[in-house]
Amino acid sequence: MKKLVEKHPLAIRWFHWVNFPVLALMIWSGILIYWANDVYRVGWGDTTLLQFFPQSFYDAFHVDHKLAQGMSWHFVLMWVFALNGLLYVGYTLISGEWRELVPNRGSFASAWRTILHDLGIRKESLPVHKFNGVQQIAYTSVVLMGAGSLLTGLAIYKPTQLAWLTTALGGYEWARAEHFILTIGYVLFFVVHIAQVVRAGWNNFRAMVAGFEVVEVPAPAPAPLQPTTSPDSSVNAS
Repeated sequence: MKKLVEKHPLAIRWFHWVNFPVLALMIWSGILIYWANDVYRVGWGDTTLLQFFPQSFYDAFHVDHKLAQGMSWHFVLMWVFALNGLLYVGYTLISGEWRELVPNRGSFASAWRTILHDLGIRKESLPVHKFNGVQQIAYTSVVLMGAGSLLTGLAIYKPTQLAWLTTALGGYEWARAEHFILTIGYVLFFVVHIAQVVRAGWNNFRAMVAGFEVVEVPAPAPAPLQPTTSPDSSVNAS
């Protein structure tokens, strides 16, 4: 027997669908800014194991030499990203949704069981919760990453006016590196998140669009038949 169950309130869905394109555009505009000083790589000395954005990437997407355009987009979207994040955090605090999202003492054990289950190692079915341990840890981490991106972004945008913040983050170069690392974290989150959405199926995706999901519930058991007594049988018994 199937039943419609409400899962995500309207506010949470709005914050989610506003944040997704805004963050994607911020990453794109950040790449335009990064092109002006493309210095990060994995390697040592003259040996490079990984160049984050090789020349072929810039040639394919035509993102070279667009610093002004990237900064314009980035600074406009920054305010939308910050406002949406603050409203989201405020809503979860006021509505009590934070109780479902913030990790608790059992979240890490739940996350480990979920990972084993998703890898096919653990066969037992998982307890049904609105958010499992992996989701609680991931979604809370993204909120903290958003705060980190805002602070590091301000530190490298206004290193003189906000010298105390830039110094607290380790200086301009460290703040820029931290900002870049957080961006890599968003990209990895996107990849894993979308893969999990595809794996979970349409029902899970619909819950974030329409707010409800279809769940299977056991059909109610039929009422037991009550014995009946006829008037003749009661007379005979007497």
